[in-house]
Amino acid sequence: MLFSLVSLLLATSSTGSTLAVSTPRTANGACTTKLQRRAWHTFSVEEKKAYVNADLCLMKLPATLGLNGTKNRFEELQAIHQVQSSITHGGAFLLYHRLLMHAHEQLIRNECGYTGAQPYWDEVRDAGNFSQSDVLDPVTGFGGNGVRPNGCIADGPFANYTNGLGPGYFLGDNCINRFVNDTTSLFASRRYIDECYEKKKFVEFWPCAEMNPHNGGHGGVGGKMLDPISSPGDPIFYLHHTWLDKVFWEWQVLDLPARLTDIGGRTIQGFPPGFGPGNGTGPPPFEWGGPPGGSSAWFPPPESFIPPAWLPPQIPQGNPGNETTLTHVLNMLGVIENARIADVMDIGGPLLCYEYV
Repeated sequence: MLFSLVSLLLATSSTGSTLAVSTPRTANGACTTKLQRRAWHTFSVEEKKAYVNADLCLMKLPATLGLNGTKNRFEELQAIHQVQSSITHGGAFLLYHRLLMHAHEQLIRNECGYTGAQPYWDEVRDAGNFSQSDVLDPVTGFGGNGVRPNGCIADGPFANYTNGLGPGYFLGDNCINRFVNDTTSLFASRRYIDECYEKKKFVEFWPCAEMNPHNGGHGGVGGKMLDPISSPGDPIFYLHHTWLDKVFWEWQVLDLPARLTDIGGRTIQGFPPGFGPGNGTGPPPFEWGGPPGGSSAWFPPPESFIPPAWLPPQIPQGNPGNETTLTHVLNMLGVIENARIADVMDIGGPLLCYEYV
């Protein structure tokens, strides 16, 4: 198992299973009919059930890649994020997660019979009121808030799911837990999105998007979603990051085609000078759980963030130095084929084929 993980991480070319792209294309592979990615609250009850059932299907399909700790296909997607977290939260942050959303979309369509597109959570609509969101509905959504002391969810379709990865880099059975915080969710509001849209260059936009909109969604749900290493263990992760991809694409559209090649930023985790906590651009510390002023809630122990001995050095492939470039390889660890950043800058082809409506 360890050998297979090391081999996948250090591979310099596209590897893994060759999932058929289930969207119509021309003979030369150009995108023709794009998948329509819609907001969750616009889904009918039947559409919501079909999507949730597809994720439940992934949780039942056995793991095939030998990735440490994984027992099903859903956890193999989560492992991509867990073992590469330090190199996917730098300049490649938005592009890596764009490809990960595509991987999830392809798995539920090709392996679980889902016929729709990956939905997104319209977090601007729910900012400041996550606790009442359609996404957290116990019947037609993903289940609601967690139950103290550990915050394990007690209702909804995923209440009894045992996740094998996390917290952090730990491996071992744990629940999906949440500590929904409406105050923290305000950082996903229109005010902060508009601030990011004003950024002229990618190296200014990506840390802005990661700081407030991104953190507002994770912190507003809390629990496993607040775990920077293993957060894809909560299925809400895919709706959140698809929304963030929508925000990214809307910024790109403001200056096409220039923003299909504009890239930069450190290849490892960290913000460039002038961004991040202590520079006046980030939100105040999150209230990790409960209502404002309440006691602190569960958060991954510090030791879970220390890379374990079995994890090989994380070195971005395809870069000539420490700056993120279009040749940077986004490694999907065999779940789908790898891709370069250049391949995923455009959501309308030739690799990706979707649009936001």
